[in-house]
Amino acid sequence: MSEEIKKNNYSADSIQALEGMEHVRMRPSMYIGDVGVRGLHHLVYEVVDNSIDEAMGGHCDTIRVDINEDGSVSVEDNGRGIPVDLHKKEGVSALEVVMTKIGAGGKFDKDSYKVSGGLHGVGVSVVNALSKHMKSTVFREGKVYEQEYERGKSLYPVKQVGETTKRGTMQTFYPDDTIFTQTTEFSYDTLSARMRELSF
Repeated sequence: MSEEIKKNNYSADSIQALEGMEHVRMRPSMYIGDVGVRGLHHLVYEVVDNSIDEAMGGHCDTIRVDINEDGSVSVEDNGRGIPVDLHKKEGVSALEVVMTKIGAGGKFDKDSYKVSGGLHGVGVSVVNALSKHMKSTVFREGKVYEQEYERGKSLYPVKQVGETTKRGTMQTFYPDDTIFTQTTEFSYDTLSARMRELSF
């Protein structure tokens, strides 16, 4: 078949189905609004939303947001901690499912969350997809679990790294500067104003 005909040949093979995380990286604005300052700060709100859901469910009373010197942001709560046991259907830890699958979460299970705050709630996996590096630390049932990711892909299976009397989840992420080309610098004023609103 000549090149000319091939070019105009619109067939089933022309249709590409991007996997969830790839799609977020190709079309970030569909998920977070834009890739400017607003979209950048939206990443923080998505992570905080999960903690707020824990608080609204009565499982958490403290949420801490830090802008770190290295340009990352950390969000820590004292909720129940994302489950780390094996997810039967996916064959990996529930934490990995939440972090790497678009649209995964506890809000679809009517028994897990009676009240849920995030309206657009695209979820923490979108934040993960748009971060060059992300680290999840879970404090649950006396143990500390950890998993790290690069651009939405896990670097190793969830591992136990210690013991603790704390409970909750801590997420630290570095926005991907190949996506947020305008800036990856978070504004303290913007975040503190929003956190104040949310705390009310």
